[in-house]
Amino acid sequence: MIQLVRKTEKFSFIDEGQGEVLLLLHGLFGALSNWEGIVKRFSNQYRVLIPLLPINEMPLKQAGLEGLVKFVEEFVEWMKLTEITVMGNSLGGHLAIIYTRNCPQHIKRLILTGSSGLFENAMGGSFPKRGDYKYIKERVEYTFYDPKTATKEYVDEVFETTTSIPKAMRIVAIAKSAQRNNMAKDIPNIKIPTLLIWGLNDTITPPMVAHEFGRLIPNAKLRFIDKCCHAPMMEQPERFNDLVEEFLLEHNDS
Repeated sequence: MIQLVRKTEKFSFIDEGQGEVLLLLHGLFGALSNWEGIVKRFSNQYRVLIPLLPINEMPLKQAGLEGLVKFVEEFVEWMKLTEITVMGNSLGGHLAIIYTRNCPQHIKRLILTGSSGLFENAMGGSFPKRGDYKYIKERVEYTFYDPKTATKEYVDEVFETTTSIPKAMRIVAIAKSAQRNNMAKDIPNIKIPTLLIWGLNDTITPPMVAHEFGRLIPNAKLRFIDKCCHAPMMEQPERFNDLVEEFLLEHNDS
């Protein structure tokens, strides 16, 4: 199980290890547990921070990329973080890109995996249907190369979220906000070392998206993982972590 979740009035987060900061941002249907492999592998060398994004709780009027980026900015400021390596999956990658654009002074490295921001096939082509467990199970499985990666616990969590009308409304609002927000003009301004880790079988942000990110980001390195879909850190954690470690060591100037 993933480590203790710390809670304040505003933030719930994982904070493990000491040293240089790895800030991890999960996706729209993500959770803190998505990054369990990263915590286990890197918390003995780095400080691994994972804020729980307020996707299900934020006021509906603020439910969008702008509100979520503001939350990340407030979290970083509250934690007094600098020299950050920010890593984002799916929607979390999109947030990482915007945060890097807004606050470049805090960011040392950027790692994107299955990131939105250029193109995404949301939930396999449609927004979630409320109350249909079989449909939700199929859509969740669609995001993984091996359907068994979608555990019953994870499917149940997504199903519970989609059966709540307020939560479903927030998810749709955030998903639409992400689809409207194309970063193609901003991405070439990212000058920091960037690692792109993509599932070769990604159905949500296909490999062509990774190639486009690689073309637009001046200092980017692209690595594909075979037999892997939209969440490489969950599906192929050892290979994913090896690529991350290689990148961190390559760009270690301390």
